Amino acid sequence: MSALRAALRLAWRGIRREKGRSALIVVLIGLPVLAVTAFFTLYATYELDAREALPGRLGSADALIWAVGDVAVQSPDGSGWSSSGRGGPPPDEDAARALLRPGSRLLPYHRRTVAYPVEQGRIFLDVVELDLRDPLTRGMARLRQGRLPAAPGEVVVSAAMASEGVGVGDALPYLGEQERARVVGVLARSPEFHSYAVVGLPGSLLKVEPGERHWLVDHGGHPVTWENVQRLNRAGFHVVSRAVVENPPPGQPVDVRPESVVQGVLVTTMIVLEVVLVAGPAFAVGLRRRRRWLAQIAAQGGSPRQLRLVVLADGLLLGVGAALLGLAGGVGVVAAGIALVRALDVERYDLPIVAQLSGAGPFDVPWTFVVPVAVLGAASGVIAAVLPARQAARQDVAAVLAGRETAFAEGAAPYRSRRVTPGALLVAAGVVATVLAIRRDSLVWIAAAALLTQFGLIALTPWLVAAAGRLAGRLPLPLRLSVRDAARHRTRTACAVAAVMTAATAMSATAITLTSKDAMLRDGYTAAVPVGTTLIDGERVPEQSWPEVVAAVGRVLPGVRPVEVHRAREAEGRRVRLAVTGAECEIRCGEHAPGPGSGDLPIGDERLLRLVQGRSDPAAAAAFAAGKAVAFDRGLVRDGTLTLDVLDGRSRKRRSVAVPAVVATAADPRHAVAVLPEAAVRAAGLTLEVRRLLVDPAERRLDTVAEARLEQELKTVHDAAFVHVERGHRRDMRPVLQVLTAAAAVVILGATFAVTGLAAADLRPDLATMAAVGAAPRLRRLVVAGQALVISGLGAAVGLAAGLLAGAAAVWSLAAGPQGAQVRYRVEDGFLTAVPPHTPLLEVPWPYLAAVVAGLPLLAALVAGAFTRTRFTLTRRLT
Repeated sequence: MSALRAALRLAWRGIRREKGRSALIVVLIGLPVLAVTAFFTLYATYELDAREALPGRLGSADALIWAVGDVAVQSPDGSGWSSSGRGGPPPDEDAARALLRPGSRLLPYHRRTVAYPVEQGRIFLDVVELDLRDPLTRGMARLRQGRLPAAPGEVVVSAAMASEGVGVGDALPYLGEQERARVVGVLARSPEFHSYAVVGLPGSLLKVEPGERHWLVDHGGHPVTWENVQRLNRAGFHVVSRAVVENPPPGQPVDVRPESVVQGVLVTTMIVLEVVLVAGPAFAVGLRRRRRWLAQIAAQGGSPRQLRLVVLADGLLLGVGAALLGLAGGVGVVAAGIALVRALDVERYDLPIVAQLSGAGPFDVPWTFVVPVAVLGAASGVIAAVLPARQAARQDVAAVLAGRETAFAEGAAPYRSRRVTPGALLVAAGVVATVLAIRRDSLVWIAAAALLTQFGLIALTPWLVAAAGRLAGRLPLPLRLSVRDAARHRTRTACAVAAVMTAATAMSATAITLTSKDAMLRDGYTAAVPVGTTLIDGERVPEQSWPEVVAAVGRVLPGVRPVEVHRAREAEGRRVRLAVTGAECEIRCGEHAPGPGSGDLPIGDERLLRLVQGRSDPAAAAAFAAGKAVAFDRGLVRDGTLTLDVLDGRSRKRRSVAVPAVVATAADPRHAVAVLPEAAVRAAGLTLEVRRLLVDPAERRLDTVAEARLEQELKTVHDAAFVHVERGHRRDMRPVLQVLTAAAAVVILGATFAVTGLAAADLRPDLATMAAVGAAPRLRRLVVAGQALVISGLGAAVGLAAGLLAGAAAVWSLAAGPQGAQVRYRVEDGFLTAVPPHTPLLEVPWPYLAAVVAGLPLLAALVAGAFTRTRFTLTRRLT
């Protein structure tokens, strides 16, 4: 124990003596701890658990209930429920009162999300009916400006709506039952009203459907118990009870997913690994600068074990200090940020990201997560000091005190094969584990296997550095000197190369996975209609309002003749669905049979056929005009007929009809497997009605402004009408790749510059000798630049190879698993069925990978060479 105290005292003196080096290590260790702690704290504060969400969900009420119609069982916190399958109409308010205590009060609370037109397109707006003046709503919302609604036609808007320029006194059009609603107040941001929302009095904004009825319940001062909840469930109500959430019934299962645990372990391991690899060179820098001080300790009787202990104590003190500062900083930054945001009322300013903090819940520090992070941060300091401690114990005391290079030249002896074996075995095990992980269809297990491979490559890094030194003979002189010096100090070099390699692996694997997944989504993107087509949907618009919808389209798009899409009904008026015969695919293929009818076979005239085919086909058009269906797969038509199933979703009845058909070619068979003429459907005993219109892109393509104008015009008719312009797959991966490249650049350049600085210090005697024999300053700059190029280039190249392996495995898993099930289609019993592709679609973002593998090493070399000192004072050698 006395030896440890002495080591800690010596280490503390060294830390105080070398404040710059100590501050660098504290920053390298403390910043990741601070970032992770801040993330966990912010997440725990912003994401409310069931208890913390009660004020926002219930106000001061005892429960929130809503009429579902069929609830078999629900979770105690009301987050989920399952149906018994018996069906039945949703119960009404009288049924709820009959199940509650006498004297209970029910406050109507209705909410619906609608697509609301704005100038830039449309937003998803929560339209809420709730009397916020009622005491039961206390805690649900806070008024920031104006007053609360007191009459029909008056609304308050959320802070998100106010950030879009909506203020007190403005009129909002197209809000359901109100032609225009006047804004009388603005709500402060809160968990319940954090998105786009308007709130008005009950009965003023929505025509509430039976399954949308909600009530806040005042249970007369008595709790709504778990028994009350179950009784309400049996009657068809879903319930959130304050008493049950605060005191849940015993014996509830805990959902612990193994993959979530593995994911957490992987993230933590990667953070610690990168911290150790980045901080390791900084400890090596400190060791090289303190080697004379350590040699003096050894000369006075200090043993190699004690020297190791001093260096490890240095890592312990710096790691603990950095972890504590990071922990306090992460918690403090979040606490101060939230307090400042709330105090300054930043919602009034156009700072949406910052304003989100004002709607966070109560400040919450997840100690079970942040304390282990701090412990791992402290441990990373000790781990990072292990290799420098070994090096300190092996240094030649006499050589150091004489001012010569340390006598143990690592590059003098070949790297022994027994040191290569463990790393090679880990790499082999990682590759095998990666192949096995592909079959689990999980990216988490592939990441775990890739991490195992990475550990093996880190263990092999010293051998790679030594091998590079043996191959340096054919290189130009400056680069040859750089490579051999790096190999001679391979402990120092290996830490930096491993840090660069890990960053390059993570970046390349992530980039390949994301771009390949995007490529698969783009390749398998299934548009409901051909790209450029405008769809006007009135599925929920009443029959008497549909002519007004058509007239609104004509006002906005004069001269355009939309294509009508029909839907079929039985003679009694029930809606039915038409599908190509195939009982086993009824549900599955209904979801994957895209087309203008959302799974139905499209029904219309020759203009609809031409739109689906993407061209004029006289033969198909003539057959279609004669009352024949046009199918786009030969296997669907047998003996000139197409057999259809008429499916009644309500009564579950099915009957088959046969219609004459011909086979043709479609522009894209994913839009529809066949098109039916109106005459053939009527001949089957069905009636038709129009509830959808299509605007052919050959006639008119709508931009976002025209789409918004059309949406606004339709909302004046009915809020259930909406517009969709099919623009295809439009996801842009460039911002994500740029962020990944920037993050990799920080790690790669940081590790490279730290070790290059140490190498430059160690090279001063050699550079001075070169100057003495007439070497030009340019040559000396090239030697130091070569050090940076070797470290970053070797690490980035190996990291790219490892990243390609991990990325390819992840893409294979995406293609073979459920994540890739939407990327290929085949006709199966007449339906378009999603199937995984036979081979994965691998797309490599070569420009970004080239920037990391080639661009960053060249940049590091240029910077290192530019800042190299070229003037040296020649000194006399002692030996």
